[in-house]
This record gives sequence, structure tokens and C-alpha cells, in this order.
Amino acid sequence: MSSIDPSVSALSVWLALESPTHHTPGVNGMMDLVASEVDGLPIAVERIPGRNGLGDSLILRAGLDTGEPSVAIMSHLDTVHPVGTSAQDLPVRVEGDRLYGPGVYDMKGGAWLALQAFKEVALSATAKRPMVFLFTPDEEIGSPTTRKLIEEIGRASAAVLVTEPARDGGKIVTARKGVGRFEVKLEGRPAHSGSRHADGRSAIREAAHQILAIEAMTDYARGITTSVALMGGGTAANVIPQHAWFSVDLRVASLVDGIEMESRILGLKPHDPDVAIRISGGMNRPPYEKSTAVAGLFETARAIATGIGFDLQDCPMTGGGSDGNFTAALGVPTLDGLGIDGEGAHTLSEYALISSIAPRRALIKGLLESV
Repeated sequence: MSSIDPSVSALSVWLALESPTHHTPGVNGMMDLVASEVDGLPIAVERIPGRNGLGDSLILRAGLDTGEPSVAIMSHLDTVHPVGTSAQDLPVRVEGDRLYGPGVYDMKGGAWLALQAFKEVALSATAKRPMVFLFTPDEEIGSPTTRKLIEEIGRASAAVLVTEPARDGGKIVTARKGVGRFEVKLEGRPAHSGSRHADGRSAIREAAHQILAIEAMTDYARGITTSVALMGGGTAANVIPQHAWFSVDLRVASLVDGIEMESRILGLKPHDPDVAIRISGGMNRPPYEKSTAVAGLFETARAIATGIGFDLQDCPMTGGGSDGNFTAALGVPTLDGLGIDGEGAHTLSEYALISSIAPRRALIKGLLESV
């Protein structure tokens, strides 16, 4: 590791503690690291026990409680890489300007650098508003236990800053597609595939019809995509399959499209009337659209970046969702992608650019002092 760059050394400690969403000891260990880092500082710490077998959440508060809406930072400390990844496929290491490690880009790097900015502003008492920093344990699985908390903090905020990774060479995110998730279960009629083939009603055959219909709903011109990436079914090679299932991923660019597509998917009817179909799910994350308020907050960030010495740009609406979707949908000005720059989220080549740490940290600091 690096003994020269203290940022790399400190961040590497976070990377060494692996924290996939469902590994509660690792996620809670990350919360412990954050709590210990602010111990003794003018920062109040509130820890909320995890639910449904998931990790805890942590809320940091600092600055004068003036009764005004706060400026909120939001980071998640769960990752997607299973425990053992750093020991084998993605060891924590430095190669030139690249720091490799599980979750360094998505999004421990962004969470770490934002925490440093938060601490700095808390110590100097230069925040324009009360500050809140929320660390969550379950963003990578759709924030099932923390959505209400995210929205509660969002409603009490003048602006929300999300430390998901930067895009395309340092661009930040001002719009994200909404995300829908659905589960489809089918039940047909089993029969011996040799002697009683005509008596059977294949759930897998019906699933094939439904999958083609769902995939055909993709409309690139409208920014709508539908994908079936998980499926299963059947009982034996010589039995007409009684059961089948598959999952649907939906992405939409607008709230109206989300309502329409949710209705279309939930309203699918069987191609074969003798096969029963049950569909559950719906929109998981609302679309995050670039409103006038979001555009104004971006211009503030861009001016701060100019003062730091770099030209901040935003990217077109991205297909991935984040906790920023929840706050933006409430009408709260939200900036996302404020985290570390790099590449390879959710892959075994994930890395962050060390050179991006200082300017991105300074940008967060500037926003806390300006918004």
C-alpha cells in the first residue's frame, strides 16, 4: 500500500473490510469505522439498528441547528463483491494513479472523501446550514429498509448530495432513470412428456411467450428498457413443466412512463389460458429528472469546481438508480455522482483514481459551505 499518500492509506483500511450487503458483520464494521473516525469531534452520531437481517444505518449531524432545512450527504457502505474477493480476484493495491479494491469506486471512495469534507467543515464551523450525513447498509439491493429514512431526511433538506461514483471522466449525475422490479410465476399442468404429452400445459413455454412480450416493450426512443435476466422452472427432463418463474428489470425516463409500464407488466395475460400467471412487484425507484432546481444546484457546483481548478460537467440521464432517485422525486434539489472518479463498478477490475480524491473532496466542502 502507500505510506506516502495518507488518503490512500486511510481509504485502503475501508477497502480491506469487505461489506457485501448481506454480510451484516462487514457492513456494521464499516459503520463502526465511520463512528470511530468522528469520535471526539463536534459531530452528533445516531445509530439505527438494522432490520430484516441487514446492517445498521448511521446519521451524523453537525453545524448550528438554526431550524433551517439542512444540507444532506448520502452514502451507502454496502458493496456487491462477496467476502474473499480482496484475497483472490481483486486485491487492494495501487498501480500508478489507480487504487484497486472491492467497492472503491462504488462507493467507498466517495463515502470516504465526503466524510473528510464533512469533518473539515464541522471543525471549522463554516457550514451555511445544519449538516446531515446518512450512511446506509442496503442501497445495492434497492434500499428496502432505508427508503423511508432517506425520504425523511430528504424532506427536511434544502439540498441532497449523493456520493455515488463520478461518470465518464469526472462528470456528475443530474438525472437517473426510474427502476422497476417484477417477479413472474407461472403454473401449468404436468404430464409425462412421452406418453401423455398432449395432456400437459408447459409453464416454460408460457414463460417464453411472456418473456418475448416483455422484452418487446423496450423503446429506446422513449428511454424505456425491459430485461429478463433471471429465470428457472421445470421438474425433470421427461415431464411437461408445471412451474416456471422469471424476474423483470424495468428502466424508465419519466414518472408517467413508470406508471404506464408498471400497469402493462402487471396486466399481462396468459397466452395459454390453461396456464396461470402471477405477477408481483412494481416501480422500486422513481425517476430522477433534471428539474430547474437540480439545474440551479448543478450551476452552483460548477462554479465551486471552477474555483478549485476544474471544469465540472454533468452527464445525460443514466440508466442506473441510486438513493438520489428517492430525494429528487420529492422535489428536493439533488446532485449525484459526486464521489470518486474511476471505473469498473461491480466488476473485478474496479478502481478509483487517486488524483480525483482531493478535488472531489474540495467540491463537497464547497457545497457544504455554499448551499
